[in-house]
Amino acid sequence: MTVNRPVYKYLIFIIYFLAFLSPSAASESARAVVEEFHDSLIAIMKEARQLGTKGRYKQLAPKFDQAFNKRRMIRVATGRFWKGASEAEQADLLAAFRRMSISTYAFQFDSYSGQSFKTVGERTGPKKSALVETQILDSSGPKADLTYVLEKVEGHWLIVDILLDNSISQLAVRRSEYRRLLGKKGVDGLIAALNGMSDQLIAP
Repeated sequence: MTVNRPVYKYLIFIIYFLAFLSPSAASESARAVVEEFHDSLIAIMKEARQLGTKGRYKQLAPKFDQAFNKRRMIRVATGRFWKGASEAEQADLLAAFRRMSISTYAFQFDSYSGQSFKTVGERTGPKKSALVETQILDSSGPKADLTYVLEKVEGHWLIVDILLDNSISQLAVRRSEYRRLLGKKGVDGLIAALNGMSDQLIAP
């Protein structure tokens, strides 16, 4: 089979563009996603006092959105309550969860005294997930072990859970807390609670 020369040149251009000119997140490794998020955290920590809590929140928001699959996280954390919620309630839940998550990072990473992150390794996890093992370090050595769980969504690796000390699932802890509250106060109650937590974390 012969290929029309103009068509052939067009195909070569597309291949060249995808391979060399456009750094695609689809080809980005799970490790790279975690390391880019860590780099953002360190950069923000170094300016923490100048930025203040609200400034750190503003800086962190796009980095969080880029690295985390927040919709899957809140859906898993709320389970059957998510399925029974209206589209408007789901949107409010997602927004409240996002705000609380970013507020927590903005509150916790409030200073810098030589901390760093180290990537220990990457391996395949259950159901085609990726596990990126990392450590938080300071001048005295490792302070905590964090394993990030990532899944691919339309070719993009996104974080769906973090394991503290390689065993305690952040998502499982939230699921237990959220479902207990959902059972008592329903979806509106959880939304109010998450927003209330955010207000306290990023208060002036």
